[in-house]
Amino acid sequence: MSESPRTLPPEALDEWALALREQFGLAAEDVPISLILDLARDVANGVARPAAPFSAFVAGLVAGRSGGTPEQVREAVASVVALADTWQERKV
Repeated sequence: MSESPRTLPPEALDEWALALREQFGLAAEDVPISLILDLARDVANGVARPAAPFSAFVAGLVAGRSGGTPEQVREAVASVVALADTWQERKV
């Protein structure tokens, strides 16, 4: 079975992140890869897989509206993850 050309191998993630930073004039600390991947994992496991990219977008939107500093990004991500951590309990 061959790998899909649309699948990004892990070693290519840094290259993609660099391209995004260059495209949009962002610094490395503006693109916290591991933080966002952890958010996606936690939401996918706590809520549902399709909720992960949507939740990452919402965290970015919230952080941007708050000023967009790295600290505000971490706060927004933490809030989303906290909600995901309690999601199943809320559904019972």
